Amino acid sequence: MTIVDTVTEPRALEAELLARVPDGLFIGGRWEQGTRDPIEVQDPATGRVIKRIANADPADGIRALDAAVAAADAWAATAPRVRAEILRRAFDLLQERRDDFALLMTLEMGKPLAEANGEVTYGGEFLRWFSEEAVRISGRFGQNPEGTGTMVVSQRPVGPCYLITPWNFPLAMATRKIAPALAAGCTVVVKPAELTPLTTLFFAQLLADAGVPAGVVNVIPTSTARTVSEPIIADPRLRKLSFTGSTPVGRSLLAQAGQNVLRTSMELGGNAPFVVFGDADLEKAVDGAMLAKFRNIGQACTAANRFIVHESVADEFARRVTERVQALRIGRGTEEGVTIGPLIDDRAVASMSALVEDAVGRGARVLTGGTAPEGDGYFFEPTVIVDVQPGSEILREEIFGPILAVTTFSTEDEAVAAANSTEYGLVGYVFTQDLARGQRMIDRVDTGMMGLNTGLVSNAAAPFGGVKQSGLGREGGLEGIHEYLSTKYTLIPA
Repeated sequence: MTIVDTVTEPRALEAELLARVPDGLFIGGRWEQGTRDPIEVQDPATGRVIKRIANADPADGIRALDAAVAAADAWAATAPRVRAEILRRAFDLLQERRDDFALLMTLEMGKPLAEANGEVTYGGEFLRWFSEEAVRISGRFGQNPEGTGTMVVSQRPVGPCYLITPWNFPLAMATRKIAPALAAGCTVVVKPAELTPLTTLFFAQLLADAGVPAGVVNVIPTSTARTVSEPIIADPRLRKLSFTGSTPVGRSLLAQAGQNVLRTSMELGGNAPFVVFGDADLEKAVDGAMLAKFRNIGQACTAANRFIVHESVADEFARRVTERVQALRIGRGTEEGVTIGPLIDDRAVASMSALVEDAVGRGARVLTGGTAPEGDGYFFEPTVIVDVQPGSEILREEIFGPILAVTTFSTEDEAVAAANSTEYGLVGYVFTQDLARGQRMIDRVDTGMMGLNTGLVSNAAAPFGGVKQSGLGREGGLEGIHEYLSTKYTLIPA
């Protein structure tokens, strides 16, 4: 694999864009400066600070909730068509500004520009999809079985929402939560990840430009997530909590949300199996593996974590994958030809090194990669490991990085057992040309989503979410808007 030299100083275009990104808290339609020391946002490709922004404290969080509560009734009463048109304008503005958003994501998160552009497309689709769903909120009306009255079932906004987004997809995770909330008639307070808050701040300005009224969307970056979040979640005026992140943090938030019986949506950790049967089209399987493993530098909850390959094709699969991985180019995501950017920080690099060391210590072999290159930034070589032994940390933990670890199986039952041998159940991938087997795997693998002969499943029109300890609820699809609606039944006597 090739390592492309990184740029050590921001180019003029980058500096101009960063200067246009708001650096304050967005509360009640106004940009405000906090009283705490600012958050320093780094470029993970260089480790250098690229912007300093306001840092919310607990009082700022409550003021943001105040603003959301104050705007809630008027926004809920806003005609669905008006809400839809605002979201559609936001979609159109995002297309106009897509180059800015793509570059900004690359600067603060590290992903290659081509992938950042893909995220703009994906994230934008949630705005378009839910602009269309806003006018399709419906109920039902009919006589009850006894004939003694008329039943009216209606939908109404759940109320003010607190949305906590992760660092790995800073635009798409914001649009996937904000768009259905606004479409349903809810107001929101958004807490972006400390590591990548710039995209959300830039998006908040876009929403204001699209006509979102003051107080409907509020954004509070903070370096002390727990102390800011706890008072908001404990406030009885809050009615919904949505979180994307790790399962341990999700468990803690669920316990807090339980005190006020909040509606919750939890998109938590994953440990995705990637099962390749002996009859699979290996070229498609390798293509799927590259997508499922190395998209976003492996930093995705949907990333394939455990490659479970039939013993008859395991060597050939590993050989082909290794050839493809060795052709990847590592470097700053803004540089031409780069296909693998940096990890998010030095802790992520240390985690990759520890996983490889543990696997090798238990008997695994590294076919390519396995180390962190010297130089600035938080890079780790794309890695292929085979002969991974049971009990290895790399099979138990969510990798969240560019390591492809291969184990083998003999029978379908063994494959299913291996795929399900985890507390997680977000997504799975299965490659087979046997349609009956494919259907069996859909039924037998315990995940909320599955890619059958594909390594990419996410789509704004599809329900995204998992089972077991991968979370609760669904984002996207027809189901997504109902996470922000409550059902009301009324009986009218005959």
